[in-house]
Amino acid sequence: MKNVLVIKTSLRNNSNSDIIADNFIKGAKEAGNNVTEVSLKGKKIAFCVGCLSCQKTGNCFIRDDANEIEKLMLNSDVIVFATPIYYYSISGQLKTLLDRCNPLFNKDYKFRDIYLLMSAAEDEEYTKDKTIVTLTGWIDCFEKAKLKDYLFIGGVDKPNSVLNNEKLIKAYEMGKTIK
Repeated sequence: MKNVLVIKTSLRNNSNSDIIADNFIKGAKEAGNNVTEVSLKGKKIAFCVGCLSCQKTGNCFIRDDANEIEKLMLNSDVIVFATPIYYYSISGQLKTLLDRCNPLFNKDYKFRDIYLLMSAAEDEEYTKDKTIVTLTGWIDCFEKAKLKDYLFIGGVDKPNSVLNNEKLIKAYEMGKTIK
């Protein structure tokens, strides 16, 4: 059994990336994993100010919801990021969270496998490319971690429009592989 943290980054109700994440969660739970789900909806996460004091103290001086999420990330074996693709990259709220997780860099983090779940209005194959590059730029800073797998579902622009997509089963199957 692994501790799996799923971070949903869409602020939209009935978001497609959240629905993809829900299917991943179902598979991960059925595989016997302990799954914690966090939504950035309603969370207060300030921008990193680049002071790097976290590298000396191990903690960010800014007190908001990012502190608790960072602790959850620290103690998770697997982290799953679910994001809508905006302008061919991750959501702004995910980027802000990743920047605020700089205190993890010098800590004994447990996560090894990172998964990326993406949805977008565009459905060209290249739509996902810069999103993957952006997240792997963050992952590359953590030498024990790697991008284990990703799922992109395009052509879903309205809330709930992913519900009838045949690729949705792949999210469930991906979650089921975690053991």
